[in-house]
Formats: sequence, structure tokens, C-alpha cells
Amino acid sequence: MISLAAKNASIKEPKRSSALVRQETIASYLFLLPSLIFFLGFVIYPMILCVVTSFFDSTMNRADVFVGLANYAELFADPIFIGALRNTFIIVVVSVPVTCAFSLWVSSAIVDLPEWATSLFRCVFYLPVVTGSVAVTVVWKWMYNNYYGIFNYLGKAVGLIDKNINWLGDEKYALGCIILILLTTSVGQPIVLYVSALGNVDQSIVEAAEVDGATDFQCFWRIKWPAIMPTTLYILVITTINSFQCFALIQLLTSGGPNHSTDTIMYYIYYTAFKLYRYGYGNAMGVVLAVIIAILSAVQFRFGSQDN
Repeated sequence: MISLAAKNASIKEPKRSSALVRQETIASYLFLLPSLIFFLGFVIYPMILCVVTSFFDSTMNRADVFVGLANYAELFADPIFIGALRNTFIIVVVSVPVTCAFSLWVSSAIVDLPEWATSLFRCVFYLPVVTGSVAVTVVWKWMYNNYYGIFNYLGKAVGLIDKNINWLGDEKYALGCIILILLTTSVGQPIVLYVSALGNVDQSIVEAAEVDGATDFQCFWRIKWPAIMPTTLYILVITTINSFQCFALIQLLTSGGPNHSTDTIMYYIYYTAFKLYRYGYGNAMGVVLAVIIAILSAVQFRFGSQDN
């Protein structure tokens, strides 16, 4: 029997001809070619062009003028950009932890429900994600209306406010209103991912820990949390990037107002490039934003890898 096993082990698969390997390789690259052309033409080339143009005074109806680092020097002396940068970081610092924590809490509450109930909750929370941003904005704009909005109506009905508040027109409230909308439209995908991750945790280990006297918190912290850490890392990175790229809500609701109190980097890039036609200056902001996102993503991956 041993000799038979040794004989079978010594039998190797027939070696494929180099012509066949070459044909398969060519066929593979031909299938990849449409996506590769799209990626190079609409992702890589614009990225390179953005970096190059950031060193020029580029606008309409005249040739570009090389200015070196002047755009970047002006950028960090621009009070509107500094304010947009501050607002963007406020959005990220508030929305990312709240989104992750709330999504994990909801997922932990619904993962053990009957399958139909879990699916129902996932659909409810995911609905704002697949709904068009314009439709969502119209609903929220009505809710924030300072004359007949539901927030003013309920606030006066329960005695929280004495008179109507112009939620989107007051610097004290405008940015908070944007963050609230962003939270409601950001939790859908993390909840779906967390429910799937929690459902894949080995329940035999959890049951064994419960038999040994472990509390629910200990089971979660010692067993479930390490198991869902890769999902958490992915959610943190994606949520951070989406928060930095907050644009549609700003454009449709406040246009950066009042008095630039809701400006974000993405909206200021749009305003500078497509309203003021300062393409080089706008591209310099885009480069700075890309560098910030890359650094934060690298830091999150670093700490996530250490936890694993």
C-alpha cells in the first residue's frame, strides 16, 4: 500500500504546452482590457492630470501658467479653505464613530431575531442608501423648514422651543443638521455588513463560554469583537472616506452657507473649480484631500492589523 501511494505521488500532472499557456494568458488580458481601459482613462489619467494641474494657474480661455507651489501656499492661507477643512474634520470625527457604534448596536440587537424580522430591519435601515440623494434631501428640507417643518412643529408642541428655528439658515445649527442627515444615510451598509459578520461567528465557542459563566459583555468583547474586527476595519475606512467626500447634501441644502458655516473640502473644490473656474487651485485642494484620506486610511489599517 505504501509503494502504491508513493507511485501515485510520483505521477505528475501533464505539463501544458507553452502555446496553450500563452493563449490562455492573452485571452485573460483581452477579457480585462475593457475594464483596464476604463480604469486608466477615467481614474488613473484624471488623477495624474489633477496632480500636474495643481502646479499651474489654470483657468478658462487662456494658457496654463506654471506657478509651482503657489497654489498650495495660498491654500493654507485661505480662511475659507481652513474653515472647510475644520468642518470636514468635525463631520468625520462625529459621524464615523457614531455610525460604527450605532450600526454595531443595532446589528447585535437584530441578528438573533427570526430571519424574517432581521431581513425586515435590514431593508428598513438600508432603504435610505438606495434612495436617490435628491429625494432624501427634499424630505429633510421639508422637515427642517422654518415655517412648517416637522422639527419646529414637534419642538413647539413639547415645549422644547418657543419659536420657529431656521435650522439650515442659522450658523449654530446648520452643520449639525447636515451631520444628522449624513448619519441616517450612512448606517445602512454597516448594519448589513455587521449582521453578516455576527452571523458567521462560531456559536459553539460562545455557548461554551456561557456555560463557563461568561457574561454577555465578556462573550462579545472576547469572542465576537475579534471575529468581526476585519469587518469593522472595512467599515471604518469606507465611512471615513464617505464622510470626507460629503458633497451632495451641502450642495442641495445649504450651498456652503450660511456664511460658509457648512463648507466642506469637497464642496469648496466644486465651487472653486466650476464656479470660479480656478482649476489649478481646485486641484490643489483635491490633492490635499487625497493625501489626508490616504494617511487616515493607512493609520486605520495599521491599528486594525495590530488588533488582529
